[in-house]
Amino acid sequence: MSEEQHIKKHKNKIVILLAAALAAFALFSVTQGSVKIPLRDVAKIVFSALGGDALADIKPTHAFIVLQVRLPRIFLAAMVGGVLAVIGAAFQAIFRNPMADPYVMGVSSGAAFGATIGTILGWSASFIGFSGISILAFAGALSTVAIVYQLARVGTRVSATGILLAGIVMNALLSSAISLMMLLNHSKIDKIVTWTMGSFNASSWDHVKWIAIPALLGSLMLLSDARAFNALVMGEEDAQGMGVDVNKLKRRTLIVASFLAAFTVSVSGIIGFVGLVVPHLLRMMIGSDHRRLLPVSFLGGALLLLVCDTMARSLIENMEIPVGIITALIGGPFFLMLLQRHKRELP
Repeated sequence: MSEEQHIKKHKNKIVILLAAALAAFALFSVTQGSVKIPLRDVAKIVFSALGGDALADIKPTHAFIVLQVRLPRIFLAAMVGGVLAVIGAAFQAIFRNPMADPYVMGVSSGAAFGATIGTILGWSASFIGFSGISILAFAGALSTVAIVYQLARVGTRVSATGILLAGIVMNALLSSAISLMMLLNHSKIDKIVTWTMGSFNASSWDHVKWIAIPALLGSLMLLSDARAFNALVMGEEDAQGMGVDVNKLKRRTLIVASFLAAFTVSVSGIIGFVGLVVPHLLRMMIGSDHRRLLPVSFLGGALLLLVCDTMARSLIENMEIPVGIITALIGGPFFLMLLQRHKRELP
């Protein structure tokens, strides 16, 4: 076996292991929580829901917990984690910067601003199962992205540096506005802070349906540009020489990825480090070929966020930790370690 074949086989093993680990942990996650449910009972409940015989020996409360609480939560956490990792990989490619993350265009601050307004106003309107807070978070995220994009656009050209600077400015402005609103509305601070920490405790099948189609279509659109990302990593001039319309690629990626980020943040709040750490780690393991990196990042992001969410609802009895805290506690030190080990490779 040649060295190239050996490397390819090694990379395939990583993909298979990630997929198997995701499936196994998803099964384990269904059994965990304040109420422990044996895996055998979980299997019976799912079989019954798929059209099997009704099972008299299963508690109705256990069936409700599995079908209406944990399964939608598991699906949602996996999809959000996968999408965040794919967005992170795409942004790191077009910015040619391993520090780029899914919220680089101000999605997080825009969503937080919208959610803060919804919390203070106590907006009770809902749409297909979504609260007014989620709707305003989605609108705030997209509005901020539109502003950042316009600030960074020079004619038909999109400046990567302009995006980063405009995103930083918008984050600062909106964070200040959020702090001011919290200062003037003490009674709402707990709700605002809880939302910004990220959580899946209100997950439902409506949320899963809301994000499933955009997640699939958006991820496929980004994957279709994998070859162009590979060319862009070598430099804009080289990519242009290989026939890649760099400005068009950047615009398309920014728009698609920002929409995806807005969808995810509207259902989960702000969850950091997944889109930053996962692509960076997997790039070290399988290389920078985005034809493989993007789909594998989806698996890795889904697994990481599912693990973190399971920890968030299982570590402390009768209490749920916001999942954003768990991802920060795991991702922060880990990423610092990566930076220390590979700092000479950073631009």
